[in-house]
Amino acid sequence: QVQLVESGGGLVQAGGSLRLSCAASGDTFTTYVMGWFRQAPGKEREFVAAHRWSGNSTYYADSVKGRFTISRNYAKNTVYLQMNSLKPEDTAVYFCAGASQFPATLSSPSDFGSWGQGTQVTVSS
Repeated sequence: QVQLVESGGGLVQAGGSLRLSCAASGDTFTTYVMGWFRQAPGKEREFVAAHRWSGNSTYYADSVKGRFTISRNYAKNTVYLQMNSLKPEDTAVYFCAGASQFPATLSSPSDFGSWGQGTQVTVSS
């Protein structure tokens, strides 16, 4: 079993930046793919970005492409989400997720077996 712990959320003005971190511990073989999802009040959880261990490949939702960057420190078993040019519509609880194999549908939360507790990101206008 793997434990995922997010940090780095907070309140920021539109146009600002935040960096989220997700530290994995335990059975880290289940983090072949690590991803970030977000959920705003009254909305479904949506895919933001993912990183695959093999090939160091990255994937992004269209809504964040060019503004967010996912990266991974293998030595620290930590994945990061650098968020720049933040918009009020980026406001949500951000969740870190892990999958032991490449998901059939990368954007589907159900294809990720491990989840963190979430961290709040609020972008004021």
